[in-house]
Amino acid sequence: MDENEIAKTIVDSAFKVHTTLGPGLLESVYEVTLAYEISTRGLTVERQIPIPILYGPIRIEEGYRADILVNGLVLIEVKSV
Repeated sequence: MDENEIAKTIVDSAFKVHTTLGPGLLESVYEVTLAYEISTRGLTVERQIPIPILYGPIRIEEGYRADILVNGLVLIEVKSV
């Protein structure tokens, strides 16, 4: 499955989560439910993946934490307003 097919599955999953839960919840709730919904569609989901940052000669091990990584190809940053 390529990135475009994965993205379509992610958008469909996000739409289902949003229509089921509605607006106004914390990002953590949407993250958990979105990860679940994506995984039920047969994709591999990892949550809260640390991504190191290289700054000159130093490596900052947890410079960034990705919310969701799908099939090792598509990164999702969950936002809620």
